[in-house]
Amino acid sequence: MKKIVITYGVISGLITGGLMLATMPLYETGTLNFDNGALVGYTGMVIALSLVFFGIKSFRDNQVGGSVSFGRGFLIGMSITLIASVFYALAWEISYAKMGERFVQQWTNHELEKLQGAGATEATIQKARDEWKDFWEMYKNPLIRFGMTLFEIFPVGLIISLLSAALLRKKDFLPVSSNP
Repeated sequence: MKKIVITYGVISGLITGGLMLATMPLYETGTLNFDNGALVGYTGMVIALSLVFFGIKSFRDNQVGGSVSFGRGFLIGMSITLIASVFYALAWEISYAKMGERFVQQWTNHELEKLQGAGATEATIQKARDEWKDFWEMYKNPLIRFGMTLFEIFPVGLIISLLSAALLRKKDFLPVSSNP
């Protein structure tokens, strides 16, 4: 089980981390923005964390004779998710070190411009400006930043782990084919 968790976790982590490192510079070029960037990021997470399903299936089919309990499947999925989440958070730390202040300013400006475009009052905009300032001050703490980044990807892995464990506990769901 440990080999499967590590193998699938590292591969999933390399995908999520690699996508993070590849896409973050696209914010500076304008190819990605804060409206479509979240969609791109979460799509990449789902793709990378699909390896949770394949990790549980590999364990079920190759190590326990075609049957895995929901609990064991869920544990495998969450273990893979944890490894992938750490890779993702480390990739964000690398990206943040390279472009953090510029990114912070771009994101803040984007959110304030959205408020202005929606017709918010100057008092509302000033309140938002103050809240963003407080948030970014807190975000400078690497432990808080790392934890928040883990929480971006972890719920996606939780959902995929729950679904995968539920589906793969059934022996007749995608059984191992004995035909060559």
